Amino acid sequence: MKKTLIGAATAAVVAAGTFGAVAANASAPAAETKAAVTADVSSRGLQQSTHLTIDAATRAAQAALDAAEQENQRVTVAVVDRNGNTIVTLRGDGAGPQSYESAEKKAYTAVSWNAATSELVERLEQAPNLKDIPGTLFLGGGVPVQAKGAPVAGIGVAGAPSGDLDEKFARAGAAALGR
Repeated sequence: MKKTLIGAATAAVVAAGTFGAVAANASAPAAETKAAVTADVSSRGLQQSTHLTIDAATRAAQAALDAAEQENQRVTVAVVDRNGNTIVTLRGDGAGPQSYESAEKKAYTAVSWNAATSELVERLEQAPNLKDIPGTLFLGGGVPVQAKGAPVAGIGVAGAPSGDLDEKFARAGAAALGR
């Protein structure tokens, strides 16, 4: 989140400086127009992060879907990036209409807390208002994907008769990334 805020603030400063330069010179003759303000951010203000490629996300989603199909389960699988944005969603043949949104929410919840959603269900006993956070779903079936201990993605599966099965399939998707 810190990285996103720093990037957004930098972009806003550069954009504001550019807009200000253009607006200030809008009535000036063309010969007097000055170059836009630019900033060279030092490396101390940058942070490198890891993201799944679309190929890796698709491979994970397909592995989860394949695991479900081997057990005759009709599910939807969603993979989201570190920021909770959907990278890929695969809706299996015959998966229920509610499974699409549920899979995305489970993936979002898992990456947001860097924990399997089955573990987060237990946390609701101590903090029941966690379930009120928009976009989250505290049901088994979501797992985080980590790189060096930090969450880089989430995989959510929905549509099987239990959260335990959904999570089993999500873990199969995560395992496919290690191959």
